[in-house]
Amino acid sequence: MDAVLEIRGMSKAFGGLQAVRDFDLQVRKGDLIGIIGPNGAGKTTVFNMMTGFIRPDSGEIWFQGENITRLKPFQIVNRGLCRTFQLVDLFKEMTALENVMIPCFSHRVSRQRDKEEKPWKIAMKFLEEVGLAKRFNEYAKNLAFGDLRLLDIARAMATQPDILLLDEPFSGLDTEDAAVLSTAIQQMHRKGQTMIIIEHRLRDLLKLVERVVAIVFGEKIAEGNPQEIMSNPKVVNAYLGERRD
Repeated sequence: MDAVLEIRGMSKAFGGLQAVRDFDLQVRKGDLIGIIGPNGAGKTTVFNMMTGFIRPDSGEIWFQGENITRLKPFQIVNRGLCRTFQLVDLFKEMTALENVMIPCFSHRVSRQRDKEEKPWKIAMKFLEEVGLAKRFNEYAKNLAFGDLRLLDIARAMATQPDILLLDEPFSGLDTEDAAVLSTAIQQMHRKGQTMIIIEHRLRDLLKLVERVVAIVFGEKIAEGNPQEIMSNPKVVNAYLGERRD
């Protein structure tokens, strides 16, 4: 099966700091991929380049046969590549339903939806998927942190993305909220949603993903299934340091 997303030799430097170097990745429809690495490894910079918030210094990003390397974020979202952010930033004075309704008016969703289907019904569907349907009328400012994470994912899902990128979705969650989020991700994946997840909480991530990419200092050092990655000496050294006799 051909890749729906292909990153070829993507690099980015900020002054003298090489944040990402020659990064490659192929994503096929239905994949659930994790990207791991120590803090400062370049994970979020990879997402920022994929979604148009930062332009690579070199390399290309191909999505569904189109070079999207130089497109703006809204153009990339309207092509079906959407993301969440590590720091949740919602419309706090709006309800959960209103927050998820906003992307329902985007060009992509307006073009795809049945003209008889109301935006609020689309929004409710995605609130149900993340378990927030009963809180649809709550203002975002009154929601607990775990619920805000779920609401942010529902808002991204409302763009009906072909690929969903989640940036550290488990960050700051307690055990109970993390379990709710894991269930929501598993349900979305079972329905065919393609996802890439950046996460530093390896225990939560490795229970979900089928393939893992490890990067250190902006370079990919390993790629494989969770068992292969966690037994890879380079990955172990990156997290724990090199063992010396």
